[in-house]
Amino acid sequence: MLQFITHPSDRYSIAEEVQMVLEGGCKWIQLRLKDATDEEFRQTALEIIPLCKENEAFLVFDDRVEMAIELSVHGVHLGKNDMNPITARETMGAEAIIGCTANTADDIIAFKGLDIDYIGLGPFRYTSTKSKLAPTLGTEGYANIVKTVRNADITLPIVAIGGITIDDVPAIIQTGVNGIAMSGAIINAPDPVDYTRKVLDTIIEESEKHKTR
Repeated sequence: MLQFITHPSDRYSIAEEVQMVLEGGCKWIQLRLKDATDEEFRQTALEIIPLCKENEAFLVFDDRVEMAIELSVHGVHLGKNDMNPITARETMGAEAIIGCTANTADDIIAFKGLDIDYIGLGPFRYTSTKSKLAPTLGTEGYANIVKTVRNADITLPIVAIGGITIDDVPAIIQTGVNGIAMSGAIINAPDPVDYTRKVLDTIIEESEKHKTR
């Protein structure tokens, strides 16, 4: 499972980014434009919604619950300072995908019993878009958190996030997480389409290894 998170760059428009990762086989896009106005966000969303539909890819918005409803996308990802996931579920309905951010095992345990679909856990390492208030986890951090929350009978899918590159994927998947979120590593690759393909192949290969252990 690979989620691509959009990020403004000097090389590509957001629509170009999304088109490339879709060509590379990614089926899960998060539109993240933290500093955009509602109108700027809406215009970008309207560019990429047809691309996601054409490629049968899931599209979630970073926050912006009302706009996600307005534009009929699949769901939202909620940061710690965004709408409460209980309110989001009541607002969006049973079919919406709702993901939430976590930095610790306690963060995830606090979601126990709530109707959410996945956890974005990080940061793996510091990035320009991730707060340095949260400590980096590294593979040891992921392994410890996954063990703790699974022992607490929490089966929510966990997606690793924060400065991850393809070289990090094997070790991260072996910690027991269910997926990887990437942004800069893909955008800054010489060939984002090929890089996306290789990331997906690596995730699949390492996930199969982990299952057999």
